[in-house]
Amino acid sequence: MSESFSPQRWANTLTTVLNAALAGSADRFPVPVPDLARDYSRQRFPDDPISLVQGDALPGFDGALYKAPPGKKGWGIIYNSAITSPGRINFTLAHEFGHYLLHRLRFPDGLECGQQDVMRWDSEHRQIESQANEFAAALLMPLDDFRRQIDARAKPTLDEIGACAERYGVSLLAATLRWLEYTDRRAVLVVSREDFILWSRSSDRARRTGALFRTANRPPIEIPATSLAARPGLLEKSRGQVEHGRGVWFDEPCEELVLTSDQYDFTISLIHLEMLAPMRVFREEAEADAFDLMARNAGRSGPRR
Repeated sequence: MSESFSPQRWANTLTTVLNAALAGSADRFPVPVPDLARDYSRQRFPDDPISLVQGDALPGFDGALYKAPPGKKGWGIIYNSAITSPGRINFTLAHEFGHYLLHRLRFPDGLECGQQDVMRWDSEHRQIESQANEFAAALLMPLDDFRRQIDARAKPTLDEIGACAERYGVSLLAATLRWLEYTDRRAVLVVSREDFILWSRSSDRARRTGALFRTANRPPIEIPATSLAARPGLLEKSRGQVEHGRGVWFDEPCEELVLTSDQYDFTISLIHLEMLAPMRVFREEAEADAFDLMARNAGRSGPRR
């Protein structure tokens, strides 16, 4: 049964297949999702395979899983042909392949997925979309290989994460999210637009010391006026890096790496914190989230210019 496996187990199964077929080969990465989806589904589910993978007009959606029309068997994976980023397309295809493996029995007519569905990995988002993203990330970016590219204790630059994104055929955002899943560092990813946080993701160590932003079911959170994300004029070729003192993003010093993305129309801030949180954070603020800390610090920052 397609829904008896977890997203991670499906990804592990397919990774084993790919490792056996391509171990040591220069073709191991990026994963050839269209060929893998068609070939594996024909072998595993010969009466219900994926028979079509292609781009087409999908206004308002990044990708879709469609049941074949009456008289034909199988499924089609479609991505929005207006998408120009190969990495975004590749992740979308893996996301829809995840829906095929995990959810097609529950949704016999198929699923359509918007940009937020394919982009957000948090558990507060729709469960089936989070599961499809979990599968796609694990399939395209196996953690054992990712750790060999960037050590768990390393403090990577955007260029270093970008090299991984190129290796796996995914976007910089997807590669950053995957790195956050295993890093030993305290780091926070903030995705913003027009000076407000759209959503955020923290590494485990950052989350456990209160360095996080809770955005679900809350008023919009304004990014700090003195953050690099709020001052795009300081960026060079849409990128920048700056060290902040206390009271900007958090009540402790941090380093902010910024990239603006025309493809997604948002700004990415990767915030590196010290490996160990200041004792005052552990003692006084471990249970507070960054929204509360920013509100507390608002009076110190001065008005936005």
